[in-house]
Amino acid sequence: MRTLLCFLAVSLSAAEVTVEQVNKAIGLELFADGNLWDDDAKAVAERLNWPQESETTNDASYRLYPKDDYRLFECRPYSCSFIAEQNKPASLSVMFANKGDSVSIGAKDAKDKAKVKARDEQIKDYKKSIAADAKDLEEKLTKLFGKPVADRMGQGGKTSEVVRRWDWNGHAFLLAAPKDEYVALRILTVKSADDGGRSRISEGDLIARAKARVDRRANGDVILKDIPMVNQGPKGYCVPATWERAMRSMGVPADMYVLAMAGQSGAGGGTSIAAITAGAKAAVSLGGRKIESANIKIDPGTVAKYIDRGQPIMWAMFSTKEYNEIANGRTKEREGMTDPAAWKKAVADARKGQKPLQPNRNEGHVCMIIGYNKETGEVAVSDSWGPNYEERWIHGAEATQVSQGSLTIIGF
Repeated sequence: MRTLLCFLAVSLSAAEVTVEQVNKAIGLELFADGNLWDDDAKAVAERLNWPQESETTNDASYRLYPKDDYRLFECRPYSCSFIAEQNKPASLSVMFANKGDSVSIGAKDAKDKAKVKARDEQIKDYKKSIAADAKDLEEKLTKLFGKPVADRMGQGGKTSEVVRRWDWNGHAFLLAAPKDEYVALRILTVKSADDGGRSRISEGDLIARAKARVDRRANGDVILKDIPMVNQGPKGYCVPATWERAMRSMGVPADMYVLAMAGQSGAGGGTSIAAITAGAKAAVSLGGRKIESANIKIDPGTVAKYIDRGQPIMWAMFSTKEYNEIANGRTKEREGMTDPAAWKKAVADARKGQKPLQPNRNEGHVCMIIGYNKETGEVAVSDSWGPNYEERWIHGAEATQVSQGSLTIIGF
């Protein structure tokens, strides 16, 4: 009862705050009126100048990696994003100081004493920045809306967050600052926040949605459309970004920063497949799905089992310079391909004088396999690097040469 009375008191105080006061405190014209949730999503993105990251049949996302002088609540954000459903904003997320974006020198890049020292300084600084940003933001939000209440959000297990919560006009402002991980400010509908930020779609609806995303082209390409793009940005977050893409495509809410926490990603990036699998297990289970692993040859015949059901495959591989040159060149050459037999011969001819691709353990990467062509022997790959890398093609034999042998699928 005491908590409820406190919550009501905060709500009554916050209700008196005007749109103009909120926008001024944020430092951005986020609200056109008192209700963000009925705005046109594209109009919101244009108002904020946040570019579109992805658009599928079911949702769209917008993300900005701002310049150094960009400020929200007078603090520096590193990533600003929102997700829309039915062209209406559904949730907004701003990441301030965090272990991914705030550390530009990855562990594998610290090869001499000077870089090791610089990396150590960045790690020390980002931890201080997390504490400072969390304090500043809580003070500013409290000054604006009144005292917060404590709440818990997330899909469960290691993806759960303890948050400070302020409600205003049907919007829940949630501040999370897990130690040495990140400072996140999220805005959800009050109903979504009351549900802990969790959601779940039925197995039947998901199966129908998954089947609908399988696109069978006239040239023999079988490709998964409608897979959300998540751009990892400059940090080494290929693993959590790819997991977010896979989980969302299978109806499980996800956030790459939360997954990086659950997967114990290193400062600046670098994530163990085993760690993120264990860290995300509870969230996937709560969403009504399961995690499957497979150790198979990368070949159209073997990946078809999953692609034909509408399931993207998370693939651990070595993203070497030579591999990317082939994937980029081959993808450009096959644009508009209408004769698979002729293209198969062209690929075979190109591969005759080509040295086998060599794995490089310093180039570990996780991406998605999203398609195949049985006649040409190719598989389609999608990387978490933005729309230019949404669909690339490589021969199955070449993919096998750079494979780490680990495939993960979010199952029904």
